[in-house]
Amino acid sequence: MNRRQRWPATLQEGRIVLRPLRLRDAPALRDTRSRNAEWLRPWEPTYPEMPLRTTGLSPYIAMIQAIRREARQGLSMPWAVTYDDRFVGQLTVGAIVWGSARSAQVGYWIDSAYAGRGITPTAVALAVDHSFFHVGLHRIEANIRPENRASRNVVAKLGFRDEGVRRRQLHIDGAWRDHICYAITAEEAPRGVLRRWYDGGSSGPLTEGGSGPGSALGPQDPNGGGEPRDPASPRSEPN
Repeated sequence: MNRRQRWPATLQEGRIVLRPLRLRDAPALRDTRSRNAEWLRPWEPTYPEMPLRTTGLSPYIAMIQAIRREARQGLSMPWAVTYDDRFVGQLTVGAIVWGSARSAQVGYWIDSAYAGRGITPTAVALAVDHSFFHVGLHRIEANIRPENRASRNVVAKLGFRDEGVRRRQLHIDGAWRDHICYAITAEEAPRGVLRRWYDGGSSGPLTEGGSGPGSALGPQDPNGGGEPRDPASPRSEPN
């Protein structure tokens, strides 16, 4: 399979859209992360080159350029998360390994003003379904701090398995932190993660934490919030 065959791609479920991260997203990325600095600090890996609080655009432009280069090489799929066409967060399927592994990691964060609306689990489900059914990946991991119960709740309800603790995996908020490894394979969601979540009959919007695991760093008809459908089909668009 051509690693770039399904990228760039835009995915949509009702009012929630994942679209490729663009250079012109830098101001919104800076403003949203700065406004949510305390919300994100306990969960975000420590990146000296891109502090949560900065008035300049240069670190964000450099980050977007780097992650877009990875996307062109088939190593990452970096999405902006929008809600009603407003930038509200970021989701990245990264650390993609091809060959016999075909695995990746998912990371995400959401603006605290939009938490609790089901945006995060829907975005993760869209990204995982696209990774499995259109890109050809086999396994997706999400590594989450034990203290981040909201984010753990999101992946658990989407069907990720708890595979145990990875000791001192990432440097976060001033120290090396343990993470719980959650994972899911394509065989475990044959009808898609999004459909599984809908069919599971969640009693209401899932609680969403300030950040997810790690760093986020053809025409399609929207479902519009109606009946569950098969995994999202991509709408390709130019870089």
